Amino acid sequence: MIRYIFLGLVFIASQAGHVLHGQNKIKWVSWEEAIEKSKKDKKKIFIDVYTEWCGWCKKMDKSTFSEDHIARYMNENYYAVKFDAEMNSPVLLKGTEYKFVKNGTKGYHELAVHLLQGQMSYPSMVFLDEEFNMIQAIPGYQDVQKFEMIITYFGNNNHKSVPWHKYMQSFQRRDFFTLQAGKKE
Repeated sequence: MIRYIFLGLVFIASQAGHVLHGQNKIKWVSWEEAIEKSKKDKKKIFIDVYTEWCGWCKKMDKSTFSEDHIARYMNENYYAVKFDAEMNSPVLLKGTEYKFVKNGTKGYHELAVHLLQGQMSYPSMVFLDEEFNMIQAIPGYQDVQKFEMIITYFGNNNHKSVPWHKYMQSFQRRDFFTLQAGKKE
């Protein structure tokens, strides 16, 4: 009998971990919402440039973007936009309209070309400052630890004073959690 009670408690405890994981989600907004929100409450804009057929994009959604601490940091510091590089809708950025361009059986969106500076690689992430100016485009899949470094580098404006290679050398994962707790050591 005690064995069954113990097994029941182990099962409940294991399920509690699954329930808690993924509670915080990145609040993805449309391009238009990000622009409007940023006019009222200034934040940087993070753009996940993806395509429907991209396997690495889906992996990043399931792994990196699904981490609770990543979602919390992103929601506090960025307006996060998922941008399909092959979508058909026109988009306005700083007075310029960007459109879908048909190319063979598929096509591409001019804004994706602009943001990625012609380097069409998926997934890619793009960081814009509070005035919608390009900070940096970064191609490729990013695991959780590398993504933590990247989002804090730009989110905390370290890119303005610290070269990336020095930031990478000094970054400690505990720093990310300290930032989350709002503490300084």
